[in-house]
Amino acid sequence: MSAATPDQAPGQTARGIGLMILAMCLMASMDATAKWLVEEHSIAQILLVRFLMFLVVALALAARRGLAETLRSKNPGLQVIRSLVMLAEIYVFIWAFSLLPLADVHGIAAVSPLMAMALAVPLLGEKVGWHRWAAVAIGFVGVLVIVRPGSGVMGSAALVALFAAFLWGLFQVLIRKVGLNDSVETTALYTAIIAVIVLGVTAPFMWQPVDRGGWGLLLLVGVLGSLGHLVLFRALQLAPASTLQPFSYTMVVWATVMGFLMFGDFPDSWTIIGIGIVIAGGLYAFSREHAASRSRR
Repeated sequence: MSAATPDQAPGQTARGIGLMILAMCLMASMDATAKWLVEEHSIAQILLVRFLMFLVVALALAARRGLAETLRSKNPGLQVIRSLVMLAEIYVFIWAFSLLPLADVHGIAAVSPLMAMALAVPLLGEKVGWHRWAAVAIGFVGVLVIVRPGSGVMGSAALVALFAAFLWGLFQVLIRKVGLNDSVETTALYTAIIAVIVLGVTAPFMWQPVDRGGWGLLLLVGVLGSLGHLVLFRALQLAPASTLQPFSYTMVVWATVMGFLMFGDFPDSWTIIGIGIVIAGGLYAFSREHAASRSRR
């Protein structure tokens, strides 16, 4: 699966942007369904069903090159670590969804690209100028406005969401690192296999009884997650990641809509202001990255 290049036709770029927005909608829907499920089911069993379905998708992607060839990684150890970080990140996010409204969690999570930028310095050896460090600072100011430490509005639940955002930022750095040598198909296959192995061992000990409606929702989480990844992969084929990244913030909008429709939650004015500050920091960082990449041409 080849990545998009900066010279893609405008029509392809527009389709890529549309698919990115759709991917964020699918993933926000998956998160809302997981939030509903976690009230009566363990996180491990939710994730086991999700990743069993994703394993089917990953095997289908691998079939074009062959299973043995797809499993051949330049750095299998790093692929395993990245897969475990992703699994932990999703687990902690679902835990956060059980404690806070969707929009609040995603508002805090919007700082993860800025965390990834900071982590890229020690882990990837990237150089980050003061403009981008300023963007990181702006993002954390936004998080402070959302969390409002000492106010008792969110309490320790906000730390769970912030830890999830940190893991998501770390995952973004690791996926960039493995992406230097391994294909999307290889990365997807490692993700699915490692997750199914870990959850296959742990989930049976945490399994809760599931009725017919529960099975329907568990399967829906798997379908939404798999479709979201496939649509995201296709978007990245059609448009450059740097073009698509700002549209990932539509996840907050979708999460707000889903949270209101399904749970009656709507962020207060301070949370909305904080989310706006976080997004502004992220967009500023991406604008500086775009300007820097243009000057290097």
